[in-house]
Amino acid sequence: MTEASGSAAPAYLKALADFACATRLEDIAPRAIERTRWVIADCLPVIAAGMQTDEMRAFVGNHLAGAAAGNAWIIGTGKRAGALDAALLNGTAGTWLELDEGSTLAKGHPGIQIVPAALAMAQERRLPGAALLAAVAVGYEISSRINRAARVREIIHPHGTFGVIGAAIAAGRLLDFSPGQMLSLLNVAASMPMASSYRTLADGATVRNIYTGHSGYMGQIAARLVQSGFSGERDGVATTFGEILGTGFDSRGVVDGLGSEWMVADGYFKLHPTARSIQTAIDALEDLMAKAPAGGIDAARISRITADTYRLAASKAQKNVTNSFGAKFSIPFAVATILHHGRSSLDAFGDAAVVNPAIQALAQRVEITENTRYSDAYPREQICDLDVVFNDGTKLSGRCTTTKGEPDNPVTVAELVKKFHELGDPVWGGQLTEKLRTTFCRLETVRDMGDVADQFLL
Repeated sequence: MTEASGSAAPAYLKALADFACATRLEDIAPRAIERTRWVIADCLPVIAAGMQTDEMRAFVGNHLAGAAAGNAWIIGTGKRAGALDAALLNGTAGTWLELDEGSTLAKGHPGIQIVPAALAMAQERRLPGAALLAAVAVGYEISSRINRAARVREIIHPHGTFGVIGAAIAAGRLLDFSPGQMLSLLNVAASMPMASSYRTLADGATVRNIYTGHSGYMGQIAARLVQSGFSGERDGVATTFGEILGTGFDSRGVVDGLGSEWMVADGYFKLHPTARSIQTAIDALEDLMAKAPAGGIDAARISRITADTYRLAASKAQKNVTNSFGAKFSIPFAVATILHHGRSSLDAFGDAAVVNPAIQALAQRVEITENTRYSDAYPREQICDLDVVFNDGTKLSGRCTTTKGEPDNPVTVAELVKKFHELGDPVWGGQLTEKLRTTFCRLETVRDMGDVADQFLL
């Protein structure tokens, strides 16, 4: 990019580019650093567990047959490849089980779109853990602010969109881009998101999982294009997010509080293998189940179940679930299978649960309605009222106002550690899983991420 074209760029893009290059690890709020550590760490077992699905095993085998050798983990396989291929495969596996972290304010899942690319590049380039930590924090921050400022069309799936910019910014950091290069990178990366359909969720279409892999792959490609002299339009970010993917874009809002307000600190972690909006209903159900008499709830006695909730959650009302992936996007199925199993474990959303006639029959008795007052309160609050009405006319009720994991109702470190082991132990064994967790929870002390890649056969 020439100085002339750079000087013509909008002020907000210049501010983002300067922030991306100038922010040091010590400039990032301690709360944001702590959460970024966990964003990176949490991705590891989530990816590894997702990598064990039949489709991912087949994809890895087919893709790596023609891939270049490299030092980046293909997490959960014991294999390695170059950074591009690792980001593609790890990003795709990371959304398979719907356990990846996210941000309600950013309206999506920044971490799993950014971490696979940044981690792979740090391993390939043998960079220190502190560089990885700062790159993820800055990429998360800038891309989340961009998506928060956009009125994205409801039909657009958030994966594969703003995450391309986040992965690109992280890549630019790890490549020591100048502010001019970073400014160009913002506009080049803005031309590379997917315009993907949100309706894949209702259909249980697993092609949707490639969207996050796309972000990590194309973010790195965007950085390579800038290194090669490619350029973008003057304000590609506003065009893409305000006109193509969205219907409006608040460019000034992108930089309000930049450097003092950290969006990465206000995201959430998932404890249930479902879409985020469904977890509001799960929390209401858990509130209800805690009030049940000793012995629990006999599903055979249930006449009907009703959920009153906000629009995004109410859209997950499909009852005819046909595969385990689609099961993660249906409130009727989620409520039915948790009542049947007494828990929200992976097997409760697996193939055996999907074909269970008792669960399918109970799901048909679940009705979801939108409460416009609750829709107006979203995203500040995520409200769901859930009622279970029994054949004798008695009723149990539960409520969720703030979904577990949000800043006002956070998960605990103990819960994150438990999740790490529940997902990681079956793949790596308990001892290796614990060593991996402790390494990534002190990431600043790691001198060479390439050495970490050599040390652990993941």
